[in-house]
Amino acid sequence: MDNSAPVTHVSLCAGYGGIDLGLKRAVRGLRTIAFCEREGYAAANLVAKVEAGLLDPAPVWTDVKTFPYGEFHGLVDILSGGYPCQPFSAAGKRLGKDDPRHLWPWIADGISRMRPSLCFFENVEGHISLGLEDVLTELQGLGYSGTFGVFSAAEVGAPHQRKRVFILAHRDGCRSEEHTSELQSHSFISYAV
Repeated sequence: MDNSAPVTHVSLCAGYGGIDLGLKRAVRGLRTIAFCEREGYAAANLVAKVEAGLLDPAPVWTDVKTFPYGEFHGLVDILSGGYPCQPFSAAGKRLGKDDPRHLWPWIADGISRMRPSLCFFENVEGHISLGLEDVLTELQGLGYSGTFGVFSAAEVGAPHQRKRVFILAHRDGCRSEEHTSELQSHSFISYAV
């Protein structure tokens, strides 16, 4: 593997860039080549971070459903995202697949067209009992081996729990061991709290 080549990254449901900042800290040579964020305030925050030099200069798309995944086929090492938690959150109605904010089907379709080496996602703890098995099964059907873990903000020094599920999947037969071990060995979730 060419260690001088950048590790390319696309960030879906990027929010304010928390996962991106954490990945940038954890993965040497990470270069974000595209963001996708629907909410205007969060997208403006991403642009401000780009302008301040905290995030890589990259285009910001506004809709996961129409993101041009196919144009990134074979170009992406890591696809990340904090897709909407409302379908799974204990604070909501827990409608899962029936919630109009459920975006996983479009993300899964995007994975099949983009074929990133690694996928890294974040969601609420309630996802374990509603929808996570479907996500892992779908990733497997797309040719990815995945796992998940639950981590709290308190584990990285925050004064609150805020437990989150993190999903890491690598494309079967892909030489992604270096990136996977980098992600597993760093405590970067503090940027996602």
